[in-house]
Amino acid sequence: MQQILVVGGTGTLGRQIARRALDAGYQVRCMVRTPRRAAFLQEWGCELTRGDLLEPDSLDYALDRIDAVIDAATSRPSDPQSIYESDWDGKLNLLRACDRAGVKRFVFLSLLGAHSYRNVPLMDIKACTENLLEASDFDYTILQGAAFMQGVISQFAIPVLENQTVWVSGSPTSIAYMNTQDMARFAVAALKRPETVRGTFPVVGPKPWNTGELVQLCERCSGKTARVFRVQTVLINLMQGIASFFEPAVNVAERLAFAEVTGGGQPLDASMRSSYAAFGLNEADTTDMESYIREYYDTILKRLRAMEADLDKDARKKLPF
Repeated sequence: MQQILVVGGTGTLGRQIARRALDAGYQVRCMVRTPRRAAFLQEWGCELTRGDLLEPDSLDYALDRIDAVIDAATSRPSDPQSIYESDWDGKLNLLRACDRAGVKRFVFLSLLGAHSYRNVPLMDIKACTENLLEASDFDYTILQGAAFMQGVISQFAIPVLENQTVWVSGSPTSIAYMNTQDMARFAVAALKRPETVRGTFPVVGPKPWNTGELVQLCERCSGKTARVFRVQTVLINLMQGIASFFEPAVNVAERLAFAEVTGGGQPLDASMRSSYAAFGLNEADTTDMESYIREYYDTILKRLRAMEADLDKDARKKLPF
């Protein structure tokens, strides 16, 4: 039985990859910085090992007896270091450790259009990592995603339901969001598909959506009317400039720079025909945004109505429907 290492297993995508790999019959090891916060992975059947991409010695231990690596790690907004330190240095450490351990199979989760936005730190690091893999001897597979449907819940679905303001970019970009469960299917399928070795593939959702369309979808599914505030690009640039003056806020400034991607107006979408063929997956099994949002609202509203039966009159007035 093959043993794989999932890097970034506690993240929104990483946990889905770990779960999918277990269901596919792999032995799964997850390298995490704080094992006690990843107990759910152990309960699923994953082996946990403490490790940090900035601590090379921990990587050697994590890679012992590993056949393949799936790298879904990226820095968090709360990380104090620059993204170039936490992500780029970390990627170099990981690839060097894989080379020392003799691990050749490497699946890397990148971003669509990374080479077109080299001035954006996160995109620059993804592009540099792609270039590094292409020039290496690794049997790599690069998956270029756009954005995840799970992010739409916190940015659009919940604010609309709770009558909060929805903050959107003044120059909306159409983005082909994908469910993380579907992205995980591609990441795990790559391990058994020779067609994906040393290949780069777009992995995006069935249809691109802009912010206006997402707000309207949430309004239809929730029965609520949204309050929308458009943030102009000049304001984001001003905030980025201010944050970059202060060293503790460097990571925040680098994250704000990503607004150029999501608010630049250039669609983040690509044809998926070759990707489905190479990974042996069926497009009909991919979640579409409308069914995803509708299922979310059906579930949450059902729970809220069940709670309503147990609340007094004053408490009911506070429910968001």
